[in-house]
This record gives sequence, C-alpha cells and structure tokens, in this order.
Amino acid sequence: MGRLKDLRKIVDEKLLQIEDNDKQTSATVHLYGVSLAATLIAEKRGLDAELASMAAMLHDMHAYLSGSYDDHAHKGADLAREFLAELNQTTDEETEIICSAVYHHDDKHLVDSPMDEVLKDADVVHHCFNDISKPVKEKEQKRYDALRVEFGLD
Repeated sequence: MGRLKDLRKIVDEKLLQIEDNDKQTSATVHLYGVSLAATLIAEKRGLDAELASMAAMLHDMHAYLSGSYDDHAHKGADLAREFLAELNQTTDEETEIICSAVYHHDDKHLVDSPMDEVLKDADVVHHCFNDISKPVKEKEQKRYDALRVEFGLD
C-alpha cells in the first residue's frame, strides 16, 4: 500500500470511533474533500501533492476526536505527529511540513509557507463548495475570491 492509503486507513479507524453517525459522516466527507482539494491545489502550484493530501487527512482530527474546536489546529499538529509516528513512513522533514500545515490551517488571515497555504486554501474550497447555498464566511472570503481567480472561475 502507498503511504497516503496507509494513513487513510489509520484515520478511518479513528473516525469509526465517533459514535454519532452524522458527525462521523461529516468528518469523513470533510477530511476526504479537503484531501482531494489539497491534491489539486498542490499539483497546480508545483508542490508535493501527496504531502498536501496527507496534511489534509489530519488537519481536523483533533476536533473530531475531542469534540472541541478550541485551539484545534495547534493541538491537531501534535496529534498529527502521533499519527505520522504510527505510520512510520515520513521523513523528519516531511513530518514537519505536514504538522506545520495542520498547525497553521486555521490562520486564514495570515500567509505562511506554501504548503501551509495549500491546506488553508483546500479547507476553504471544501467549506465554500461543499454546500454552495451557505454564504462564504467572512474570514474565508478573501481566500475564496483569490481561489476563484486562480482556477479561472471569475
């Protein structure tokens, strides 16, 4: 198996521990949706699509497993490190890249490393395109507008 597939297996096992079926489904849809968007954005920007997809699979795991979004990005980076240690298929540098993206993904108003930006933008893509009947959140509007231009949607 490839390491993304192996990581998804670990994530899926953890998501199955969520007792509320609606929350479990929502978590799965979001993580896989952001993962797909991260792959596309990373490819377009010439970055490592596999690492982007791995970061996306981990980015909200702390919130889903703890039931709290309180400082979930920062706490999630520590949890991501644990998942990656269990996976045992990333270099130290790759682990740092993934954990940095998870750590910074909620800072939508800041600009961080290119991979951090991929995850932020992938998260916005899923938030905004998963249910187009909902208004775009104020903190995501600038990124959403820039993504529409980047992908030729305006």
